[in-house]
Amino acid sequence: MAINPLSHNKEIKKGLYLVPTPIGNLGDITFRAIEILKKSDLILCEDTRVSAKLFKKFEIKSKLLSNHKFNEKKNLSKVISGLKNGQIISLISDAGTPGISDPGAILVKECVREKIDITPLPGASAVNTSISASGFSEKYFFYGFFPTKLKNIRDDLRSLSSLDASIVFFISSKKLNKAIPIIKQNFSEREIIICREMTKFYEEYLRYKVEDLKIFAETLKGELTIVISEKKRVKKGSLFLSESDKKDIKKMIKKLSIKEITNLISRNNNIPKKEIYNYCVKVKNEN
Repeated sequence: MAINPLSHNKEIKKGLYLVPTPIGNLGDITFRAIEILKKSDLILCEDTRVSAKLFKKFEIKSKLLSNHKFNEKKNLSKVISGLKNGQIISLISDAGTPGISDPGAILVKECVREKIDITPLPGASAVNTSISASGFSEKYFFYGFFPTKLKNIRDDLRSLSSLDASIVFFISSKKLNKAIPIIKQNFSEREIIICREMTKFYEEYLRYKVEDLKIFAETLKGELTIVISEKKRVKKGSLFLSESDKKDIKKMIKKLSIKEITNLISRNNNIPKKEIYNYCVKVKNEN
Protein backbone atom coordinates (compact mmCIF):
# COMPACT_ATOMS: atom_id res chain seq x y z
CA MET A 1 0.00 0.00 0.00
CA ALA A 2 1.40 3.39 -0.99
CA ILE A 3 1.73 5.94 1.80
CA ASN A 4 1.09 9.60 1.12
CA PRO A 5 3.87 11.43 2.99
CA LEU A 6 1.88 14.65 3.04
CA SER A 7 -1.09 15.64 5.16
CA HIS A 8 -4.35 13.76 4.71
CA ASN A 9 -6.20 17.05 5.18
CA LYS A 10 -6.55 19.36 2.19
CA GLU A 11 -6.61 22.39 4.44
CA ILE A 12 -4.09 23.47 7.06
CA LYS A 13 -4.87 25.77 9.95
CA LYS A 14 -4.24 29.48 9.63
CA GLY A 15 -1.37 31.20 11.42
CA LEU A 16 2.41 31.48 11.46
CA TYR A 17 4.58 28.49 10.54
CA LEU A 18 8.25 28.25 11.49
CA VAL A 19 9.76 26.10 8.76
CA PRO A 20 13.34 24.77 8.94
CA THR A 21 15.28 24.66 5.68
CA PRO A 22 18.36 22.52 4.89
CA ILE A 23 21.69 23.62 6.39
CA GLY A 24 23.47 22.39 3.27
CA ASN A 25 22.11 19.39 1.42
CA LEU A 26 18.75 20.35 -0.11
CA GLY A 27 17.60 16.74 0.23
CA ASP A 28 17.26 17.24 3.99
CA ILE A 29 14.03 19.23 3.71
CA THR A 30 10.93 17.37 4.95
CA PHE A 31 7.79 16.50 2.96
CA ARG A 32 5.72 18.49 5.43
CA ALA A 33 7.93 21.56 5.08
CA ILE A 34 7.44 21.52 1.31
CA GLU A 35 3.67 21.12 1.74
CA ILE A 36 3.41 24.05 4.17
CA LEU A 37 5.56 26.30 1.99
CA LYS A 38 3.47 25.53 -1.09
CA LYS A 39 0.24 26.35 0.77
CA SER A 40 1.58 29.58 2.33
CA ASP A 41 0.13 32.91 1.21
CA LEU A 42 3.42 34.58 2.10
CA ILE A 43 6.90 33.35 3.04
CA LEU A 44 9.32 35.52 4.98
CA CYS A 45 12.96 34.77 4.16
CA GLU A 46 16.38 36.30 4.84
CA ASP A 47 17.69 36.46 1.28
CA THR A 48 15.31 35.90 -1.65
CA ARG A 49 18.23 34.78 -3.87
CA VAL A 50 19.14 31.96 -1.46
CA SER A 51 15.53 30.86 -1.01
CA ALA A 52 14.87 30.98 -4.78
CA LYS A 53 17.28 28.04 -5.29
CA LEU A 54 15.35 25.91 -2.81
CA PHE A 55 11.98 26.96 -4.25
CA LYS A 56 13.03 26.21 -7.82
CA LYS A 57 14.14 22.67 -6.90
CA PHE A 58 10.86 21.83 -5.16
CA GLU A 59 8.56 23.92 -7.39
CA ILE A 60 7.38 26.21 -4.61
CA LYS A 61 5.69 29.28 -6.09
CA SER A 62 4.45 31.09 -2.99
CA LYS A 63 5.17 34.81 -2.62
CA LEU A 64 8.49 35.71 -0.96
CA LEU A 65 9.17 38.72 1.26
CA SER A 66 12.70 39.62 2.35
CA ASN A 67 12.81 39.66 6.16
CA HIS A 68 16.20 40.20 7.79
CA LYS A 69 17.56 41.92 10.89
CA PHE A 70 17.55 45.32 9.17
CA ASN A 71 13.87 45.32 8.12
CA GLU A 72 12.00 42.80 10.31
CA LYS A 73 10.61 45.54 12.56
CA LYS A 74 9.41 47.43 9.49
CA ASN A 75 7.64 44.31 8.19
CA LEU A 76 6.01 43.49 11.51
CA SER A 77 2.70 45.39 11.22
CA LYS A 78 2.10 44.13 7.68
CA VAL A 79 2.74 40.51 8.65
CA ILE A 80 0.60 40.67 11.80
CA SER A 81 -2.23 42.24 9.80
CA GLY A 82 -2.05 39.41 7.25
CA LEU A 83 -2.14 36.80 9.99
CA LYS A 84 -5.14 38.43 11.65
CA ASN A 85 -6.92 38.37 8.28
CA GLY A 86 -6.50 34.61 8.04
CA GLN A 87 -3.40 34.29 5.93
CA ILE A 88 -1.02 31.36 6.19
CA ILE A 89 2.45 32.86 6.60
CA SER A 90 5.69 30.90 6.90
CA LEU A 91 9.02 32.07 8.28
CA ILE A 92 12.26 30.55 7.00
CA SER A 93 15.94 31.43 7.31
CA ASP A 94 18.71 30.91 4.77
CA ALA A 95 19.57 27.64 6.52
CA GLY A 96 18.34 25.75 9.57
CA THR A 97 15.57 26.55 12.02
CA PRO A 98 14.31 30.16 11.94
CA GLY A 99 14.59 32.21 15.13
CA ILE A 100 17.72 30.35 16.29
CA SER A 101 20.47 32.97 15.82
CA ASP A 102 18.41 34.17 12.84
CA PRO A 103 15.63 36.76 12.40
CA GLY A 104 12.25 35.74 13.75
CA ALA A 105 12.21 36.30 17.51
CA ILE A 106 10.51 39.70 17.16
CA LEU A 107 7.69 38.26 15.04
CA VAL A 108 7.18 35.24 17.32
CA LYS A 109 6.93 37.45 20.41
CA GLU A 110 4.36 39.68 18.71
CA CYS A 111 2.31 36.64 17.63
CA VAL A 112 2.34 35.39 21.22
CA ARG A 113 1.17 38.80 22.41
CA GLU A 114 -1.60 38.92 19.79
CA LYS A 115 -2.62 35.27 20.51
CA ILE A 116 -1.93 34.23 16.92
CA ASP A 117 -1.34 30.51 16.35
CA ILE A 118 2.34 29.57 15.91
CA THR A 119 3.24 26.16 14.49
CA PRO A 120 6.93 25.14 14.59
CA LEU A 121 8.05 22.33 12.30
CA PRO A 122 10.91 20.00 13.25
CA GLY A 123 13.82 19.86 10.87
CA ALA A 124 17.40 20.76 10.09
CA SER A 125 19.47 22.31 12.88
CA ALA A 126 23.22 22.89 12.98
CA VAL A 127 23.04 22.73 16.78
CA ASN A 128 21.49 19.26 17.03
CA THR A 129 23.54 17.93 14.12
CA SER A 130 26.84 19.00 15.69
CA ILE A 131 25.91 17.68 19.14
CA SER A 132 24.89 14.28 17.73
CA ALA A 133 28.28 13.92 16.02
CA SER A 134 30.37 15.25 18.90
CA GLY A 135 30.37 12.29 21.27
CA PHE A 136 30.12 14.80 24.12
CA SER A 137 27.46 15.19 26.82
CA GLU A 138 23.90 15.45 25.52
CA LYS A 139 23.35 18.14 28.16
CA TYR A 140 24.40 21.25 26.26
CA PHE A 141 24.29 25.04 26.28
CA PHE A 142 23.77 26.84 22.96
CA TYR A 143 25.54 30.19 22.89
CA GLY A 144 24.93 31.28 19.28
CA PHE A 145 27.35 33.41 17.26
CA PHE A 146 30.62 34.55 18.82
CA PRO A 147 30.53 38.28 19.62
CA THR A 148 32.43 40.69 17.40
CA LYS A 149 34.77 42.27 19.95
CA LEU A 150 37.63 40.28 21.50
CA LYS A 151 36.87 41.73 24.94
CA ASN A 152 33.34 40.33 24.78
CA ILE A 153 34.67 36.96 23.66
CA ARG A 154 37.08 36.89 26.64
CA ASP A 155 34.36 37.87 29.12
CA ASP A 156 31.79 35.43 27.77
CA LEU A 157 34.14 32.44 27.52
CA ARG A 158 35.43 33.05 31.04
CA SER A 159 31.84 32.92 32.28
CA LEU A 160 30.90 29.88 30.17
CA SER A 161 33.94 27.90 31.34
CA SER A 162 32.18 27.21 34.65
CA LEU A 163 29.38 25.28 32.91
CA ASP A 164 29.62 21.51 33.20
CA ALA A 165 27.94 20.85 29.85
CA SER A 166 28.75 20.75 26.16
CA ILE A 167 28.77 24.26 24.67
CA VAL A 168 27.79 24.98 21.06
CA PHE A 169 28.95 28.05 19.15
CA PHE A 170 28.51 29.44 15.66
CA ILE A 171 31.59 31.24 14.39
CA SER A 172 32.79 32.71 11.11
CA SER A 173 35.87 31.17 9.52
CA LYS A 174 37.74 34.47 9.69
CA LYS A 175 37.18 34.83 13.43
CA LEU A 176 38.23 31.32 14.46
CA ASN A 177 41.99 31.93 14.69
CA LYS A 178 41.44 35.00 16.87
CA ALA A 179 39.27 32.97 19.23
CA ILE A 180 41.56 29.93 19.56
CA PRO A 181 43.96 31.42 22.19
CA ILE A 182 40.97 32.47 24.32
CA ILE A 183 39.36 29.04 23.96
CA LYS A 184 42.61 27.39 25.08
CA GLN A 185 42.91 29.73 28.05
CA ASN A 186 39.43 28.90 29.36
CA PHE A 187 38.82 25.27 28.34
CA SER A 188 42.27 23.67 28.58
CA GLU A 189 41.10 20.31 29.96
CA ARG A 190 38.27 19.75 27.48
CA GLU A 191 37.85 18.49 23.94
CA ILE A 192 36.57 20.35 20.89
CA ILE A 193 35.03 19.46 17.56
CA ILE A 194 34.98 21.93 14.66
CA CYS A 195 32.16 21.11 12.23
CA ARG A 196 32.68 22.54 8.77
CA GLU A 197 30.22 22.58 5.86
CA MET A 198 27.84 20.15 7.57
CA THR A 199 25.70 18.04 5.20
CA LYS A 200 27.54 19.43 2.15
CA PHE A 201 29.96 17.58 -0.15
CA TYR A 202 33.08 18.84 1.65
CA GLU A 203 31.75 18.42 5.20
CA GLU A 204 34.47 17.84 7.76
CA TYR A 205 34.66 17.19 11.50
CA LEU A 206 37.94 18.21 13.13
CA ARG A 207 38.52 16.81 16.62
CA TYR A 208 41.14 18.01 19.10
CA LYS A 209 42.00 18.18 22.76
CA VAL A 210 41.71 21.89 23.46
CA GLU A 211 45.32 22.13 24.69
CA ASP A 212 46.48 20.69 21.33
CA LEU A 213 44.46 23.16 19.26
CA LYS A 214 46.67 25.38 17.09
CA ILE A 215 46.20 28.40 14.85
CA PHE A 216 45.20 27.27 11.36
CA ALA A 217 47.77 28.16 8.68
CA GLU A 218 44.95 28.66 6.18
CA THR A 219 41.51 30.03 6.94
CA LEU A 220 38.91 27.25 7.02
CA LYS A 221 36.26 27.81 4.40
CA GLY A 222 32.53 27.52 4.93
CA GLU A 223 30.15 27.82 7.86
CA LEU A 224 31.56 26.60 11.18
CA THR A 225 29.84 25.18 14.24
CA ILE A 226 32.07 24.28 17.17
CA VAL A 227 31.27 22.20 20.21
CA ILE A 228 33.37 22.20 23.39
CA SER A 229 32.97 19.14 25.60
CA GLU A 230 31.72 18.99 29.16
CA LYS A 231 34.27 19.11 31.96
CA LYS A 232 36.38 16.00 32.25
CA ARG A 233 35.92 14.48 35.68
CA VAL A 234 39.15 13.56 37.44
CA LYS A 235 39.15 11.59 40.68
CA LYS A 236 40.68 13.47 43.55
CA GLY A 237 43.73 12.14 45.29
CA SER A 238 47.23 11.04 44.47
CA LEU A 239 48.30 7.81 42.81
CA PHE A 240 50.89 7.41 45.55
CA LEU A 241 50.73 7.05 49.32
CA SER A 242 51.18 10.28 51.23
CA GLU A 243 53.33 10.48 54.36
CA SER A 244 50.12 10.72 56.36
CA ASP A 245 48.82 7.47 54.80
CA LYS A 246 52.12 5.73 55.60
CA LYS A 247 51.93 6.80 59.25
CA ASP A 248 48.34 5.49 59.47
CA ILE A 249 49.40 2.15 58.00
CA LYS A 250 52.20 1.78 60.54
CA LYS A 251 49.71 2.38 63.36
CA MET A 252 47.16 -0.08 61.98
CA ILE A 253 49.50 -2.87 60.90
CA LYS A 254 49.56 -4.53 64.37
CA LYS A 255 45.78 -4.43 64.80
CA LEU A 256 44.31 -5.06 61.33
CA SER A 257 44.96 -7.41 58.45
CA ILE A 258 46.66 -6.18 55.29
CA LYS A 259 43.39 -6.63 53.39
CA GLU A 260 41.47 -4.51 55.90
CA ILE A 261 44.07 -1.74 55.79
CA THR A 262 44.12 -1.79 51.98
CA ASN A 263 40.34 -1.40 51.80
CA LEU A 264 40.31 1.43 54.35
CA ILE A 265 43.06 3.48 52.66
CA SER A 266 41.72 2.98 49.13
CA ARG A 267 38.15 3.95 50.08
CA ASN A 268 38.82 7.71 49.98
CA ASN A 269 41.80 7.78 47.64
CA ASN A 270 42.64 7.16 44.01
CA ILE A 271 45.66 5.05 45.01
CA PRO A 272 45.86 1.59 43.40
CA LYS A 273 45.21 -1.19 45.90
CA LYS A 274 48.38 -2.92 44.79
CA GLU A 275 50.42 0.12 45.87
CA ILE A 276 48.81 0.06 49.34
CA TYR A 277 49.12 -3.70 49.68
CA ASN A 278 52.84 -3.70 48.79
CA TYR A 279 53.59 -0.99 51.33
CA CYS A 280 51.67 -2.91 54.03
CA VAL A 281 53.73 -6.03 53.29
CA LYS A 282 56.92 -4.01 53.50
CA VAL A 283 55.96 -2.49 56.89
CA LYS A 284 54.86 -5.88 58.27
CA ASN A 285 58.17 -7.50 57.26
CA GLU A 286 60.13 -4.72 58.96
CA ASN A 287 58.37 -5.32 62.27
